[in-house]
Amino acid sequence: MLRLGHFTDTFLPIVDGVGRVVYAYADTLCKMGHQVTVVAPMYDTGFQGGFPFELVDFMGTGIPGMKQYQIGEAVWDPHYRRRMRMIQLDLIHAHSPFTAGSEALRIATLRKLPLVATFHSKYYDDFLKATKSESIARMGTKFVVNFYNRCDEVWAVGKNAADVLRDYGYEGEVIVMPNGATMRTVSPSDVEEVSHRWNLGDDPVILFVGQMDWKKNILTILEACAEMKKAGTNFRLLLAGQGVDMNNIDRKIHELNIQDRSQMLGHISDTSLLDALYARASVFAFPSLYDTTSMVVREAAVMGTPSVMVRGSTAAEYIRDGENGFLCENNPKDLARVLTGALSRPDLLEKAGEKARETIPVPWEKILENAVERYTRLIALGKEGALKDKRMRIV
Repeated sequence: MLRLGHFTDTFLPIVDGVGRVVYAYADTLCKMGHQVTVVAPMYDTGFQGGFPFELVDFMGTGIPGMKQYQIGEAVWDPHYRRRMRMIQLDLIHAHSPFTAGSEALRIATLRKLPLVATFHSKYYDDFLKATKSESIARMGTKFVVNFYNRCDEVWAVGKNAADVLRDYGYEGEVIVMPNGATMRTVSPSDVEEVSHRWNLGDDPVILFVGQMDWKKNILTILEACAEMKKAGTNFRLLLAGQGVDMNNIDRKIHELNIQDRSQMLGHISDTSLLDALYARASVFAFPSLYDTTSMVVREAAVMGTPSVMVRGSTAAEYIRDGENGFLCENNPKDLARVLTGALSRPDLLEKAGEKARETIPVPWEKILENAVERYTRLIALGKEGALKDKRMRIV
């Protein structure tokens, strides 16, 4: 049995892909017989029982303009520190280079534990959007690279994600450890409930699930749908999620005059409802250029729904055009062309959905068997004193 600490800046209530990944790691590893402690900023003071893992949260504060995220310095939270002193760990896994990553680094250094870190996101894009400064964004990525340089092993969620980290300047080894998927089924009654709740009838449904943030290339979806409406194509667009640009997205929907074809559903935390949405959708639209990988594309594939993604985008690594999904160029007209073509061929959509289910999602249990092997190896090397000392002795 391994005692593992997973440190993340986003967790319950889950609003992004990293939070979903950490939850899947913690839940699955516990089912495999290991002990897991999740460390994250405090997002919710409500009842948090019923999980197979330990959740130790520290005081955080909101980020201006990004109310779904919290930041905080765990080291200044005495209650958190008292709890952590009672928890024994064999290895620490960081899922962020920021506040949670700093705390992971501090505890790994203090306790002389192996530290694994996963590269999840295109941080340069985040810095550039927040600061509107390329020089500050480059400085931010140097900070990110410095963090990963101080870890004992670095993982990336895909080959393309590993290439992004190397482009940032990281020169060490990167282990590709893809994300998995929870293999579930959905009941026909739940799918019927989705159609009834949002009055979908028999209309073809284009679905997007994710943060309501322009960085997800949502504008391209909206403009493509406007093109499709002008051409007389029948469809319904459903947007599920929350984020900083919700109001602007709603305004743009009205500006493009597609409000009669579009609905913003807000954040959906009910897994059964979300699964039913995926299953009801004809196609999943995810043209993001920001994401290094995509949990939502995997979730859609589990439900047999194929995705449309941008050709050459990092997240489209597993899509084979016309086989297990569809690829478009990064412009509204081509996305409209691909969506219209797919919706006009229900037989093609069904075959692509079946192939997506077969080829894209991998059960978390299989992924984490490989992860546990690497954890075990690092723990053994640490006990032997064979890990290189990459960290300043900070406490």
